Amino acid sequence: MGNRLSRIFTRTGDEGLTGLGDGTRVAKDCARVTAYGTVDECNSAIGMVLAVPGIPTSVADLLVEVQHDLFDLGGELCIPGHRAIEDRHVEGLEAAIERFNAELPPLKEFVLPGGGPAAAACHLARTIARRAERCAWTLAREEQVAAEPMRYLNRLSDLLFVLARVLARRESGQEVLWRHDRSRG
Repeated sequence: MGNRLSRIFTRTGDEGLTGLGDGTRVAKDCARVTAYGTVDECNSAIGMVLAVPGIPTSVADLLVEVQHDLFDLGGELCIPGHRAIEDRHVEGLEAAIERFNAELPPLKEFVLPGGGPAAAACHLARTIARRAERCAWTLAREEQVAAEPMRYLNRLSDLLFVLARVLARRESGQEVLWRHDRSRG
């Protein structure tokens, strides 16, 4: 493969337009660009989870694979008509959710974001995955988009929630639970 980014700046976006993967020029704030840009943001947030020292290898390996999937998903959103995410990707997330969730106790309260650096970063990635899903649905209401990217992002946020629980228990021994009965002094 040749050099894809031989020039980092081109000045072609200085007027508020950007190029899609098929060469079409669109506004930088259009729904398609917002959707794949938010997927990229989610991928970066997962990179922050991976940057925390000491996360379990099983979690790290899974998240690196997710990062590759998200890059493919972003490409699917960036190139109208392109397909990259399939049912098998969604099913892989579901299997991982089941595997990691099996070792966790049932929840009786809501979980607050926190529990340690990796868990907190995972919660942040989860919320960005939710936003990416909303952005993809906004795009799907305007243009043709396959269902798999939205399903993938939905399952990804579930996976990141479960992984945040796993990481919180590893980092601090427990999750930070919402206390609905706390006094308001």
